[in-house]
Amino acid sequence: MKLLINNITKLFSVLVLTLLISVSGSKEAAAQVEVSTGMDLYSTYVWRGVAYSGPSWQPYVDLAVGGLTIGAWGSQGYDGFQEMDLYISYSLGDLSAGLTSYYYPGSNWTEEGSQAYEVNLGYSLGSISIGANYILNEAAGAGSAGEDMYFELGYSGSAADIFIGAGDGWHSSTTDFGLVNIGVTKSKDIIITESFSIPLTGAVIYNPDSEQLYILAGISL
Repeated sequence: MKLLINNITKLFSVLVLTLLISVSGSKEAAAQVEVSTGMDLYSTYVWRGVAYSGPSWQPYVDLAVGGLTIGAWGSQGYDGFQEMDLYISYSLGDLSAGLTSYYYPGSNWTEEGSQAYEVNLGYSLGSISIGANYILNEAAGAGSAGEDMYFELGYSGSAADIFIGAGDGWHSSTTDFGLVNIGVTKSKDIIITESFSIPLTGAVIYNPDSEQLYILAGISL
């Protein structure tokens, strides 16, 4: 496991270094770099059918060059829950692949077992999207059961977006594979002035495994 974590850390470092070299290599390359930052506020932090905390601030920063994106995302709940993730992804047309590091403050970030590493794959075909995710860790740690899997099918329509997800490991109360995340989302803009609006998202989510229903809303700043 220690060897796996060291290899993943080296992979992150090599990719970041490669990106920085490409950016500093010429003015033309630097012009293609896009840095984005923002923050969302959600009434409840629900992820893959599981509620982690109540009202939460969720900031992010990412840097993109072409199809390559490196970013950081966090969640700070009013109840004290914290999550800090790093991710890297590459998109080629409708296909995307990435790696995410999940970390929950409390243990040392560099300590073995303090992070869960997940491979992410995605494919979109018109309004249909398919996602597949796999935790690389072989043992429980950082919120994972070890070798967890999660798959999600989504549909983006003019009226609303719907999705259905299934997984095992930490996603399931029994660790067995099953449906854990069914929901519908809708987004709209709250018009403040002619030149300024605030994106609003609402969602209804049901987890068949835990038999929990969530109704939530979020704004993006």
